[in-house]
Amino acid sequence: MTADWLKKIVLSSLVLGLVACSSKKDEDKYIARDVEVLYNLAQDNLEKHRYRLAAAAFDEVERQHPYSVWARRAQLMSAYAYYMSNNYDDSILAAQRFLQLHPGNKSAPYAYYLIALCHYEQVSDVGRDQAKTQEAEQALIEVIRRYPDSEYARDAKLKLALTHDHLAGKDMEVGRFYMHRQEYLAAVVRFRHVIEEYQTTSHTPEALHRLVEAYLALGIYDEAKTAAAVLGHNFPGSKWYRYSYNLLQGKDMKPEAKEGSWLSKLWPF
Repeated sequence: MTADWLKKIVLSSLVLGLVACSSKKDEDKYIARDVEVLYNLAQDNLEKHRYRLAAAAFDEVERQHPYSVWARRAQLMSAYAYYMSNNYDDSILAAQRFLQLHPGNKSAPYAYYLIALCHYEQVSDVGRDQAKTQEAEQALIEVIRRYPDSEYARDAKLKLALTHDHLAGKDMEVGRFYMHRQEYLAAVVRFRHVIEEYQTTSHTPEALHRLVEAYLALGIYDEAKTAAAVLGHNFPGSKWYRYSYNLLQGKDMKPEAKEGSWLSKLWPF
């Protein structure tokens, strides 16, 4: 019998043993295995894209050999395997456990980044509650704050920009809803939030135009003219500026920034 064939038999028996351990009937039982054998089994499953089995095997390494060097490696690898199987909640828990036990470990940046990825990949469309998007935002900011010069921070910045665009999109959707209901003050709050918090996103030109609409409807003409002036100064070729300009023209007004406006302070000329 060859060594490779023997290895396959051992690995197969271990997989069966782990499956048995995960059943409700035998959840408190396990077959004791050498730490290296368990870790290699987990790694083998990971390489073959059997992520759930890999995560279970990595967990078993820590369960059976909690004080070994392998256990520390297995904790983070378990988080990765759970992530690859789209089991984001367990991945986050595993990564957080790793950070609690080994906060100064050289792999800590990756653990924070993995947590951020798990939140980021659960971001829903703008028509739904944005709690996950906000969690992703905070997790990405944490990566950038802790490790600003790392490769993880560079990617986190890109994902953070997309997250902000998503959050701004939600504010825009709600603001349009209020406009349709002629609840202009509530609409202003939403559009203003886009300008103040997410002014680098793709939604900014429309948010400025919607402020022109809302302020005109409320009779706050100085703010309407200022919003149009800011829009024209920063996005002169935008269709939203044309819309705002035409609105003001219809009331014999023109874009003009007024001193003292919150927009003038936020976006000085």
